[in-house]
Amino acid sequence: MVPSRRFLYCVLGCALTGILVYFFPSIREAWLATAMVLCTLAIVDATLVVHPSKIAVERQLQGVWPVGHWQNVSLKIHNNSLLPLRINVFDDYPTNWTLEGLPHQSKITAGAFIQITYRVLPNLRGDAEFGLPHIRVDSQFGFWQKTHRIGTCSTVKVFPDFSKLLGHTLAATDRRSATAGVIRKRRRGEGTDFRQLREYREGDSQRSIDWKATARHQKPITREFQEERDQQVIFLLDTGRRMLSKDGDTSHFDHALNAVISLSFIAQKQGDAVGLLAFGGDNRWISPHKGRIGLDRMLSGVYDLHASEVAPDYTLAANALLTKLRKRAFVVLITNLRDEDDQAMRTACEYISTKHLVMCASLREKSLDTALTAPVERFTDALRYAATLHYLQQRSDAIKRLGIRSTHLIDIAPEQLSMALVNRYLDIKESGQL
Repeated sequence: MVPSRRFLYCVLGCALTGILVYFFPSIREAWLATAMVLCTLAIVDATLVVHPSKIAVERQLQGVWPVGHWQNVSLKIHNNSLLPLRINVFDDYPTNWTLEGLPHQSKITAGAFIQITYRVLPNLRGDAEFGLPHIRVDSQFGFWQKTHRIGTCSTVKVFPDFSKLLGHTLAATDRRSATAGVIRKRRRGEGTDFRQLREYREGDSQRSIDWKATARHQKPITREFQEERDQQVIFLLDTGRRMLSKDGDTSHFDHALNAVISLSFIAQKQGDAVGLLAFGGDNRWISPHKGRIGLDRMLSGVYDLHASEVAPDYTLAANALLTKLRKRAFVVLITNLRDEDDQAMRTACEYISTKHLVMCASLREKSLDTALTAPVERFTDALRYAATLHYLQQRSDAIKRLGIRSTHLIDIAPEQLSMALVNRYLDIKESGQL
């Protein structure tokens, strides 16, 4: 418990008045009486401070939030005492989040409650902790203030912003939106899994005609196929130090995670199982599952996944993946390739390719493209341009040394990764390569 400003001002006024007693002795008795009254009131007021057991605080918030969106948090404060309360409230919200609406000052009558609502902006995925709220209570005469930590701690799960991803992935599922970057290349009815027999329609390939059914029905009958289902899409996600690179406010790892979620959504809509093996800094295995269960397991398994300052071991990751997977799968390796990684990367890809279909996606820094398009006006600009070209050439040579077919290799800017992976996945599904 600490003295309030009101009490300090009273003490200061009493002290200044005491100086006047030296020059005007006649006011000595009045001054002493005032000082005694002030001390008595301060002692009595200290005993009237409401005990924390008479105060109850409830925090109300959603358990799951999207990153980068304002969210409301409510604090309901109950006064269970027989005296009114004057309080100042401040909540223990997660560090580095943006806050609006606190601190809050209010008065609560005896036996009543108030509800305070404030807003926070989560800026990082993962589990976030709200500590005990800070409640500063004023004494009845306002001479003292006492701060209590009352209530309970709360944990929220901050997920990636799916609202931005679903717009693209839904368009990809329909495969009708050219503006979204998703292209439909094959005609209706083409695929590798038999679906049904139907009447021949203009434009159908003659190779799809079922001649036995045609003879039986005395009219042209066509076999209709659909894309293969019941397959596995496994993400091999690098969580090492290179994925910490940023283009703007979003790291390469967050772009990669968005791509993983987007393709997982598409794959489960196509009837495939999705799984993930994270390697490098945070090692994590999510076994493949189909349908909504597989997508939910993916979302809950990666929302708190982050890259760290650890060098990735591609060979170790390949060995770990092969020990976990028995059924043939489409493996999507997402990393940020460097020229010194070519041998380790090639060994890992060749090892996985003995049983699975592998596609490698390497994230390229957007600053490299910016440096190439920037005007060259000075000598330093020419040096930057030449160094960028040299680096990109080394990177291109390293990618060629991997020996992976161009259709199974993507070297791309991070923000374009989601649509590129979706397009390649749909191409592979339609071609029947699995």
